[in-house]
Parts: sequence; C-alpha cells; structure tokens
Amino acid sequence: MIIGGRAFDFDRYTYVMGILNVTPDSFSDGGRWNTTDKALRTALKMAEEGADIIDVGGESTRPGYTKISDDEEINRVVPVIERIKKETDIPVSIDTYKSGVARAALEAGADLVNDIWGLKYDSYMAKVIAEHKIPCCIMHNRKDTDYTDFLQDVKADLQESLQIAKAMGIADDKIIIDPGIGFAKNYEQNLLMIKNLSILKELGYPILLAASRKSVIGLTLDLPVDERLEGTLAITVYGALNGAGMVRVHDVKENVRALRMLQAIREV
Repeated sequence: MIIGGRAFDFDRYTYVMGILNVTPDSFSDGGRWNTTDKALRTALKMAEEGADIIDVGGESTRPGYTKISDDEEINRVVPVIERIKKETDIPVSIDTYKSGVARAALEAGADLVNDIWGLKYDSYMAKVIAEHKIPCCIMHNRKDTDYTDFLQDVKADLQESLQIAKAMGIADDKIIIDPGIGFAKNYEQNLLMIKNLSILKELGYPILLAASRKSVIGLTLDLPVDERLEGTLAITVYGALNGAGMVRVHDVKENVRALRMLQAIREV
C-alpha cells in the first residue's frame, strides 16, 4: 500500500502510527499539543523516534466526549497538517468521522482518513475518500453492544463497512481495518478482541491495532492513564505476532524499539 508516497509492506512489517491530538480534552494528552507550534514539534519528535505516519485528531472520542462543529475541528487540524507537510515528508492521517473535515484535511495534504465509525456515521465519507483516491482506515464501531456472537458480529459489522467502501469505489489496496478496541465493547470483549485479532485476517485487509493507554490496560493493571506504557507494549508485540500491520500509539520511541526487536528475532 502507498500512503503519502511511501510504500507500506504490511505482510512483512508492523508500522507505527503516532497519535497527535490537537484537542483540549483527549483522555490521555488533552491540551498538550493544541497549538500549531507545539503540535509541529511533537510531530517532528515522533518522526525522529521512528513513527511511520502521524495521526492528527481534532475532536476527542474518549467516553463522554463533547461533539464539536466541523468548522471548529477544521480550524484545529488544518493548520497542523499544513505545517507538518511543509516541514517533513512523513505521511499524515486525519482522524475524523466527518466528511467535511476529511475533505478539508485532504486538501491540506493529509494522506489517509482514519474513520472511527467505519464509513457509517457520515454517508458522504466514502465518497470523499474515493474522490481523492487515498487510503482509509475503517474501524469497527456500533451504537449498541447487543452482540449475538461477539467475534463474528464484529467481522460482520466490518464487512458492512467494506461493502460501503466497495460500492463507492474505494479500491481494496486502499483499505485498512481496525477492530475498534475501546469502542462499543466492554472490558472482557476488548481482551477477547485483542486475543483473537488474527480472525480479522480472514477479511483480507491490513489491520491497525489501536489500544495505546486505553481503559482495557488500566482495568487489567489497575493503573492510571500515564502509567500504561508496559501494557501498551505487551499489546503491540502480541498484535504484531497476530496480524497487526500497524499500531496506533502515544509513546512512539518505546513501541518502535519493541517492534524492531521483534523484527530482528523474526528475521534471524
């Protein structure tokens, strides 16, 4: 897959997506990078630490988040994307479920759309992605947690999103899927999804695993958000061994080092 002019070989490597939240209320780092200069410095630091792509988000999607307008979200993310693309050649992802925000971000230089609602929230999202002929990440999410067969239902939900993508003309080689850890899942279901990540390989698309610092780690280890690095690293390595082609993380340096070590063992 080509993202931002770079080739990603998900069959051989697990790549690192660095999280850059330009929001005042994200669950882990809200308010830390919500000026363009601070965000740019953080993006450059992540690139130096080995990030393969930067995921820019302008609206927190933590539990109980407050939805903001398209204009406010655009005003947060567009200047940051423009500066990152001007100062570096690292690919940039826009983390949004709104087609208007996605369009503005793509026009500002974003290279991938990361949609937490898997193209189901905004009926125009798939059209925008298809028109720009750029890759997207389709995440599993739903409004209820009324599962009959949890793992099979997650697959079926993702298949619905994939059908939307195909109907609008998004090519197979421009699709990544995400199991949606922390979204429409309880504690046990999050663990079960991570454990059984490999079943999503049956769908035939690269897998993005995004569990960095999330509540499943906090509940397991009884730790606050700022002490969940080790738990994140455990999930990163487990995910890489079970089909994850990319991990979305806050702590880039540590996750890159863990994956490099794993890669060395694999290739010996």
